[in-house]
Amino acid sequence: MSVRLSTALTAAATAILLTGTGTGVATARTTAGTAASAACRMAPGSVTAGGDHTRTIVTATSPPTVQETPVYTDIYPDGQVRLSGSLENDPDVTGTGGRFSGYVVMGSTLYGSGYLLKEDGSVDRPTVGLSRVGGGWGDATFFDSTTYWKYPDPPVLTSKYSLRSDGTLTRWDDRSGTVWSNKQTATGFAAVKTMALISQTATYDTFLANTRGGALYTIRIPRTSPMKPIVKQVRASTWQGFEAMVIEKCGVYGTILLGIDKDTGAGYLYAVGHANGTATVIKGLGKVPKTFTDPVYFRHVLRPGDNPMLFGE
Repeated sequence: MSVRLSTALTAAATAILLTGTGTGVATARTTAGTAASAACRMAPGSVTAGGDHTRTIVTATSPPTVQETPVYTDIYPDGQVRLSGSLENDPDVTGTGGRFSGYVVMGSTLYGSGYLLKEDGSVDRPTVGLSRVGGGWGDATFFDSTTYWKYPDPPVLTSKYSLRSDGTLTRWDDRSGTVWSNKQTATGFAAVKTMALISQTATYDTFLANTRGGALYTIRIPRTSPMKPIVKQVRASTWQGFEAMVIEKCGVYGTILLGIDKDTGAGYLYAVGHANGTATVIKGLGKVPKTFTDPVYFRHVLRPGDNPMLFGE
């Protein structure tokens, strides 16, 4: 059984998510027109070649600092996971140390994935499992699931997004947790290398995307049907090196962005002001002191209703 966190417990859970301890609360501040990121943190995770789950706490100082947290081993078969959506953490499951759940693509099949922790923080091995969602994902290059919910107020809006190698962007509505409906598609995104969610609102979601040619764009997707994305250029060049991007909220309107270059194993952190086309303020905070060589990266989040909504655009 799981119960909804109070405001105080939500803050504590956020601290646990971002620090691996029960002390301290992650905070974020902004100053005039730009993300002042001194206290902002993010929790990028990865799936290793050996099927392990990792989580690293990156603090947006300049230069950035990192804190490693325990690795959860043998969650997946070795070398099978190609893509992962955000990994959701519910820290308040009675009689356990919490639950992790999300979606992964293995080969051409999408799976729901999840496991419980014991109260000592170790993986409860009998609970590690995969649930087949469906096939036909062999040409998918990106997947994520997002829920807009400012608890306790309605609405609760969950959407699934995928990008295929032919440039087709797809959205499904998930109103029940088990049935995906109202499939909408838009074409023309074949140049996109990777993308990351940067905004969740009641009327639209927005992704930040880089292209193989080096440009950086926002892709706003209104919740209306038919789906008609609104694309704005943020930068014209130099962003082609990142095979993965992880984003976290920083202050009310800002964002911190981790760009990962798998070819070199380097990660670079940026403070990003509220996105506004080419006028968007982007400040480089430096190279993250960690090697990023895992095949798959994703964002750690708290369960819907507890995780702060992104509002970077």
